[in-house]
Order: sequence, then C-alpha cells, then structure tokens
Amino acid sequence: MGILCLIFQKLKEKPMIKPTPSLWSLLLLFLPFLTLAQDAEVFPPNPVKRSITSRNIEQNLKVDGRLDEPVWLNAKSASDLIQIEPFQGQKASQQTDIRVLFNKQFLYFGVFAKDSLGRKALRAIDFKRDFDLRKHDLINLSFDGFKDERNAMVFATNAFGVQRDLLSFDDVFYDLDWDGLWRVRTTRSDSGWVAEIAIPWQTLRYPKTTDSIQTWGFNLQRNRRFSNETSAFSAYPRAFTSTRMDYAGVLTGLQPPPPRPNVRLQPYLLFSYDRYSSPETGEKTNTSNFKPGGEVKWGINTNTVLDLTVNTDFAQADADRQVNNVTRFSVFFPERRQFFLENASLFGFNVGPSPDGSGGSMRIQPFFSRAIGLNDAGRPIPIEAGGRLVYRSNEQNFGVLAMRQSEVDESPATNFFVGRYSRNFGEQNRIGGLMTIKNRPDGTNFVSTVDGFFRLSESQSINGFLMHSAGGQSNKQGFAGIAQYVNLTNHHKIWLTQSVVTKDFNPEMGFVSRKDVISVSPGINWFYRGELLPFRKKIRAFEPGFLPEFYWQASTGKLIERQFWFFPFWLNLQNGGFLGYSLNPVYQGLTETFSPLGVNIKQGDYHYFRQQVWGNTDPSKVINLFGQYDWGTYFNGQLTITDLTLQFAPSPHFSLSGKFNRNRFKNVGDQQGVNTIDLYTLEGRFALNPRLQLIAFYQQNSENDSKNYNIRLSWEYRPLSFLYIVLNRYGFKDLSNLRQLENHGIVKLSYLRQI
Repeated sequence: MGILCLIFQKLKEKPMIKPTPSLWSLLLLFLPFLTLAQDAEVFPPNPVKRSITSRNIEQNLKVDGRLDEPVWLNAKSASDLIQIEPFQGQKASQQTDIRVLFNKQFLYFGVFAKDSLGRKALRAIDFKRDFDLRKHDLINLSFDGFKDERNAMVFATNAFGVQRDLLSFDDVFYDLDWDGLWRVRTTRSDSGWVAEIAIPWQTLRYPKTTDSIQTWGFNLQRNRRFSNETSAFSAYPRAFTSTRMDYAGVLTGLQPPPPRPNVRLQPYLLFSYDRYSSPETGEKTNTSNFKPGGEVKWGINTNTVLDLTVNTDFAQADADRQVNNVTRFSVFFPERRQFFLENASLFGFNVGPSPDGSGGSMRIQPFFSRAIGLNDAGRPIPIEAGGRLVYRSNEQNFGVLAMRQSEVDESPATNFFVGRYSRNFGEQNRIGGLMTIKNRPDGTNFVSTVDGFFRLSESQSINGFLMHSAGGQSNKQGFAGIAQYVNLTNHHKIWLTQSVVTKDFNPEMGFVSRKDVISVSPGINWFYRGELLPFRKKIRAFEPGFLPEFYWQASTGKLIERQFWFFPFWLNLQNGGFLGYSLNPVYQGLTETFSPLGVNIKQGDYHYFRQQVWGNTDPSKVINLFGQYDWGTYFNGQLTITDLTLQFAPSPHFSLSGKFNRNRFKNVGDQQGVNTIDLYTLEGRFALNPRLQLIAFYQQNSENDSKNYNIRLSWEYRPLSFLYIVLNRYGFKDLSNLRQLENHGIVKLSYLRQI
C-alpha cells in the first residue's frame, strides 16, 4: 500500500487539503477485507507446460479455409481443450484440432472447431473487425515470442473469417485496436468450422538469437457461443483471460528467420467537401480540399518501432455517439483514431472504473490522446506532422510522441510532446514515469507522472500513480494521485480505489473525471455457483455486490458526495444474458450550481434514493434486447431514466439496432412540472463480406434539438489498404437558439505496402 501512503503524505504537506477523520476510519474499516482475501480458489500456473509442435514446410499455402493440402493432412494435431467456462477443469464438450506449419515467410495455423450441431450452432452477428467477444463463435491465438510470461500478441477470428487482434501486457493493459498484417479464411460445414491462418513473420515479435529452433509461449482459446462455453489449450482460472501468459503452454520447433527491419508505407489521397449553413440567417459557407498524406511504420528491430505521419487524417475513424449525462462526472469518450490507438497501453495507461462497474467512478489518465487534433466538441483540428518511437523489451519500455497541430480559428498552432519510461522487475511488477508538454503561444503546460504496477500474487495487484501539473494558461501548480488494490478470484472481486485531484490540477493533455476532490471507493462482488443456486440450466452465477463511493472537496475537506450501490440481486445467465437490481441511497453536497441537461440545481445538501433494474437477453441471438430502468428521487425532485437497445441481426451480413434513452425530470431544481429529454439512435451495418461494409447511424437529441447522421462505406481492397467514402451531417441549435447545419463529404484512398 506504499503508493497510498505517498498520496496521503503529499496531502498532509498541502495545507489547502484536509483529510477528514472519516476518511481514515473508512480505510481502517475496509482493511480487514483486504487481509482476509485469499487466493485459494485460483490455482497457480502449472510448471509442466502443455506443448504443441510446429512443422517446417517448403511451399507457400493457399489460404482458403479448407486444410485439404497433403501437408495439412500429414501434420500432427493437438486437441482435447480444457473448459474454462462453465465447468473449469473439465474436458471441452466439443473437440478442437490444432495444426501448426511454417515456412520462411509465414506461420500457419489450421484449426478445426468441431461441432455436433454443425452450422446450426454457429453464432455471429456482424462483420465488424475487432468484434464483440460475447456475440461470436471464435478461436483466439496468443503468442509470447519472448517467453517472458508477461506480453502477448493476440490474433482471433470468428467462424466467418472476421479478424480481431490486440496486444496484451500483464493481462492488465491492452492495445485493443492494434491491427496486425495477417490473413484468415474460414469454411463452415455440418461438422463445425475451419479456420486457416497465415501470419507473416514480420508481423510477429520474437528475439534475435543464435538458436536455430525457438520455443514460444502459446495458448488457444475457443468460444462455442451456442452453449456459451469457453475452453483453452492450456488451462487458466476463469477469473483471468487467455492472455495471462504465465498460464500458457508452449509452441515448439519454430525456426523463424532472423528479425529484420520491417517497413510499412501507407500513403493516402483525400478529397473533402464541407458546407456550413444557418437556415435561420441564410448564411452559407462551402469549402473543398484535396490533400495527400500518409504514414510510415518502421520496425527498426524486434523491440523498436518508429511511426511517422504527415497531414494526418482520420476519415476512417468511427464518429462519436452523443451521450446524455446526469452525473457530476465528465463523460469519457474513447479514442477511435488508429494512429493513437497503437501503443495506447504504453502512453495512455489509466486507473479507474472497470467494464464490470468495479473500481469506482473516478478516472484519471495522465495522457489522453483526444487532446491532440480534436477540440472540446470533438471536431477535428488538422495535424501537420508527427512521430512516435517505441521500444519494448523484457526489462524496460520507453517511448516518445511528438505532434504538430495547425492553427484553426481561435485555436493557435500547438506542439505536443509525450515521453514515457517504465521498468519491469520481479515476475510481474513495473515502475515508470511519464511527461507531457503542450506548447502554444499563450503558455506551456507541463505534467509529470510517476506510476507503478505490482502483482502481489496470482489474484492480488496494486496499480497507481502520482501526478504534478504546472504552467499552461492558468499558470498554477496542481497535484493528483490514484491507487487501486484489486483481489480477483473465481469467487470474489474485492477492490479499494483512492484518489485525490486538487483544485488547480490542470492536465491539458490528460483526463480527470472531477477536480478538487478526494475519493475513496471500496467494494466487493461475490460470485456464487454452488449447489444452492436454483434453475442451474438457466442460471450460471449469482453475483451480488456492494459498491460504496465517498467524495470530499479537496480544498476544504467537506463531504460533497456519498453513494451506496447495493446489488442484492444479480444473475448471470447460461446464455450470456443477465438480470440485476440495485438500491442507491445518495447524498450530494453541491458547492455550486449543477446543471445536468440544462436543469439548474442550486447549491445545498441533498439526500435522495434511487433504484435500478437491468436486463439483457442472449446477445448472440438474431434478436437481442438490453434494458435499464432507473427511478427514484433526484436532488429536490424526481428522475426516471430509461435505456433500451434492440438489435436485429439475422445474419452477419446485416445488423440493425435501435437505441432509446429518456431522462424525465419532475420538479427538479428551479423547474416545476415535467421536463423530458429524449435521445434516439439508429445504427445499421451492411456487409458483403468482412472487407466490404457500409456502416451508418442516425441520432436525434431533444436536449439541443440536434439531428445527426454518419454514413461510411469501407472497402479493404487488399490487406489494410482501404477506400473510404464518408458522409456526415450535424444539425443543432447554438447558444443563441439559432439552428446550424454542417455537411461533410470525404473520399479517401489509402494503400499499404510492406517492405
């Protein structure tokens, strides 16, 4: 808990921050939970690794998903996967045969995922790259080329040959949107489905060594979505994932060529047309633009990659969806631009809430790449040029990022710099530092960070960092820190998150949910699958939880928010759906006016009580429904929130979903009566195959009378070479209540050449 001690020692040194006795009392009350947490339910890695042997061949294979060449038929196979879900340790219900071949150019995998129901059992709802794991049959290959049991390159495919790939570090940090250059084709039959995969050696990372034969860490995971069963080549506890490479098996007999410099050139040509108009004033502006640009990726060696970009463009990036927010926390919009998504785990690490809701609501991220090339409203600002150099090894990692942003309207030309260093020690521990510099004519903002991650055991870890900001337009100094303890087993998840952000903390290249706050968020979720669970053919687990959160104003020590999230009822279903109910008593101490969705709430102390119900049907079915209903008192009135999502996906070639969000205020704040804010979203995906797709969405929001749509045609005419045609419209009422319209059209052609 050393990082927590450092945080509070720093607080003592700052007279403007006064930790209250209740803060220390809460910490002391929660510590027994930490000391009682045990690892008994999580088995340690097996020192005897399960192995699969590869075979050298001379010829190149035709990748067609058939495995009918003699070399495949004669290759030795491995099978008999082990269940992870739902019955950990049992033999998989369906057999999976794995064969591995290689030549001088490619590492080949042939996987036959047998299924007693054949085509009838296969599930896939769309052809989206980096698809949702919960909704597809899939196989997932994880490679640890350096055999350090910490890092993994992951390549996955579903039964229709859609690709998903990522980089994993310690099974904690992920580059989910990393795109590697590889190829897969699949076929389906009454016996199951076959995937044939070819990965160029240049895409993989492995050491340069004098040994002619190498052994890598390796695991294969299969998800049979019909029965929601997960199995793996090498077993691991179900609390973890297949990227925990200390649990992986080994792939033997490999003879990769010596790593050599790998250069990827990706030039592009772009034509854009923009029209801005105000129907109420009659003002119109039309502009068109033609520009070339591109990127170069140079794999200098196995450990070092240099990326350069000129006239950077992000036409292919998925557009943000609007969100109506009624909390006191800033909305975190994820990065969607490919250049910044790569190596995000090195530069964009964070501590905060987890996808399962654990960890509390505070999010602090030292570097948030959306600060570059986007304004506060999410509109693009041209990037003239930039570069990124990254080095990763078993012992240390470092990287630098430099970008130049153009001058646009009231935004001056801006230079951005990020420097990152981290050092690995022990089996799975890390310490590091990060520096960000944002330079513009009216000031330079500096933020320095010291961070650490410590794996205390298979189940327990501590992750956190301390930050200091200075300069910028405010020219004031500020401090922030966050630390999170997690104990995760098959039967429980226990956590404690503590954070502090001072009033003058100003990370102009980072992200914080709230400022001038001290927070403590302990919690526990319990996972029960015992004999007392009823309807076990339908219900997989009973998972109640308790998630309290406490917030003090850092500058005064005053309690400003307290929430107790009780989840007495939460069921995870065998088909992947869930049902839940929660109780939420809340205290809010407003120190200034709060205006959610334009409803003004005055300063003061408020106590209220809310309830929530959640439900989701099987997300892999042709028709699936998600619903959340949230009701109760809210500050001095009442608020009901309705969220509904209905998806219709009769085949992976066609998917249509509709979303409805309603916030209904009654006698809240200064307003009397009822005020209703509705947000409608319609999304469609139409695909001829995984390489040719039309994606569109439409949103209508009554909060600012906005009506927006985005239509994007994407054709991957050769691996990672694309033609994009994008149409975008944004209509809204401005602060003067005048309606504004923006129309944008883009045609972009990119070409990738790997040398």
